[in-house]
Amino acid sequence: MSAVARNIRPRRSLLFVPALRPDRYLKALEVGADIVCIDMEDAVTLERKDEGRALTLPLFAQASHPQVERMVRINALSTYHGLKDLQALIECATPPDAIMIPKIRSAEEVELIDTLLSAGAARNIRYCVIVETNRGLERAIEIAASSPRIDSMILGAVDMSADLRCAKAWEPLLYTRSRLVHAAASAGIDLLDVPFLNLDDPEGLRQEAMGCARLGFTGKASIHPNQIPIIHEAFTPTETQIAKARKVCAAFEESTTGLVVVDNELIELPVVRSYYRMLAIAERIAGK
Repeated sequence: MSAVARNIRPRRSLLFVPALRPDRYLKALEVGADIVCIDMEDAVTLERKDEGRALTLPLFAQASHPQVERMVRINALSTYHGLKDLQALIECATPPDAIMIPKIRSAEEVELIDTLLSAGAARNIRYCVIVETNRGLERAIEIAASSPRIDSMILGAVDMSADLRCAKAWEPLLYTRSRLVHAAASAGIDLLDVPFLNLDDPEGLRQEAMGCARLGFTGKASIHPNQIPIIHEAFTPTETQIAKARKVCAAFEESTTGLVVVDNELIELPVVRSYYRMLAIAERIAGK
């Protein structure tokens, strides 16, 4: 398996936890989500931002959970509390694995955060960037490639649909999702979809998750643990897919030409790489 494939980790699911409920964070680590993200932005009212930050950052001094990516959604860089969040991260001896950065509109904003978080323990923090504005969508390819610390992007559909003056529904946002798929694929990073907010409609969640998987997303965010199994169903390779991937990768490793034929199908290197990625994800999932 290639070095790139060995560094791949599954990002099928992300579970949001409100910053004012630290008790839920410890429980969330055990529900099977690939990422647990404490939300200090939308889940916290303006007058309680300092409280949310004070409750959140000490949680990462506790023992890590190696099978779960631990993330914090900070406030936007353009806001007072976003700057305070960054200062707290700079001063934090045990920061989270990653931060989710909202309202990103340009590559330069990511580069500025890179500079600010370049010393001490903060230099190890990874990024998930939210694209949720028309301007950010326009520059999505540049944003996705703006820092080697970016592991993933996520669609912010509520703000995006308001900015685009369209309904927050599948058809109006299809171009938006497709453009983000192109950007994430160009940078070789993961792409997650917005949470499905209707907890009483599991079939609606399933259909939306499967649609995103077909489109090229690698995962989907959630707001409740009950949504995780449905999301995993959509983004986990099936046994048939895994068997095909093993067959293709084995044939490629025996080939001397860079081309292989498996089940009468000619398979070239870009397709082989996608199968290596599938195997890497399957192996990480099996080890959880």
